Amino acid sequence: MSDRKQFLLVMLVAALFVAWLLMRGAGVINLNNTLRDDPRLESYVYPFRVLRIEGDTAVMTTLRSTGTSTRQALEALFPPLQSVNDSHRDWQRAEREYAQLQARASEIILGHEDIARVRWELDEHWYHLQKMKRQRTDLVSNS
Repeated sequence: MSDRKQFLLVMLVAALFVAWLLMRGAGVINLNNTLRDDPRLESYVYPFRVLRIEGDTAVMTTLRSTGTSTRQALEALFPPLQSVNDSHRDWQRAEREYAQLQARASEIILGHEDIARVRWELDEHWYHLQKMKRQRTDLVSNS
């Protein structure tokens, strides 16, 4: 095979790979736009979103996991809840709302024909950004 034909073959394979990546990305973008279009989810302080699609499974973000409790998640979302116990009505309301909206996000995504399952993944990026915001606020207030 000549160098020219070999080059063209490599370029064709690369173009197909890029097209495949773009199509996958478009699916994630479409699902996230659907989540953003929901009025209940749009107005919530935490943006549930799809990270990627693995076959027929949508991998979505959450603030809860086996290593991160609901308390940690809600205290990060609503700092005033740090001084409230679990039986307080504000705490229970926040917990119920988070659970309902996470279930709503899942239902919306499962409503798409190509998605059969949702897998939740801890949103470490969101926690990192919140920590950076708190540090910046602390620096500004201490100046």
